[in-house]
Amino acid sequence: MLYLVGLGLSDETDITVKGLEVVKKAERVYLEAYTSILLVDQATLESYYGRSIVVADREMVESDSDEILRDADKVDVAFCVVGDPFGATTHTDLVLRARELGIQVRTVPNASIMSGIGAAGLQLYNFGQTVSMVFFLDNWRPASFYDRIKENRSIGLHTLVLLDIKVKEQSLENMARGRKIYEPPRYMTVGTCAQQMLEIEQEKQEGVYGPESLAIGCARVGGKTEKFVSGTLKELCDADDLLGPPLHSLILLGRRTHELEHDFVREFAIDKENWDRIWKADYCGKQ
Repeated sequence: MLYLVGLGLSDETDITVKGLEVVKKAERVYLEAYTSILLVDQATLESYYGRSIVVADREMVESDSDEILRDADKVDVAFCVVGDPFGATTHTDLVLRARELGIQVRTVPNASIMSGIGAAGLQLYNFGQTVSMVFFLDNWRPASFYDRIKENRSIGLHTLVLLDIKVKEQSLENMARGRKIYEPPRYMTVGTCAQQMLEIEQEKQEGVYGPESLAIGCARVGGKTEKFVSGTLKELCDADDLLGPPLHSLILLGRRTHELEHDFVREFAIDKENWDRIWKADYCGKQ
């Protein structure tokens, strides 16, 4: 059987009791290591789980899934995913491949950023579509997130923005030459995300958001050093030192923000007076 095991958001202790039982008895244990990362290393996981772990990078999961699924019709295989197993479409694809091979699949869910983000003080049912922000290149500045944010904002909902991570990525030159040389890991920060969002708004000029739109920078959600900083998008462009190390994500507030949400989020505002001024002018009582 193939087990998809959620590991939670932070460290080795976030795995559920059921998930740990599966990992301990499985014939092989894989760790998906490119859609997100835990805040501890592989050796720490192996020590806590009492098992050796095979790190499954993007190439293995997307191009060599047969190895992951090998003999899973006869033995138990654990495929461990940071957060919840179905936080990325890649894992849905793996399940479909297993079904085609007649392999039974079971899921052990866990907390993900989609639920953990409630720690920022916003009500989860006031969130709209979640979007992703990738690192811009000189000749590639995808802006599909903009229309999704526009739809969310039109009905007053918050938007969770998930930030890009680059793990075991090749440069275009090395990829073209077929060289297995990988770039150092990169993790997008809230500052970079806020700056890129403002650049796209400057290009679009549709007024979906702007420098004074209220937002929350989130760091290491679910971890012992979890940190939230609220302010305008302009203020968050310079908030990386306040937030600290990765992983980061960002929330753009919707105008349907409840007063209780405001009171909670205001406590970690960069400039409380400025926050109050914008809240009263553009958010309080707005739909």
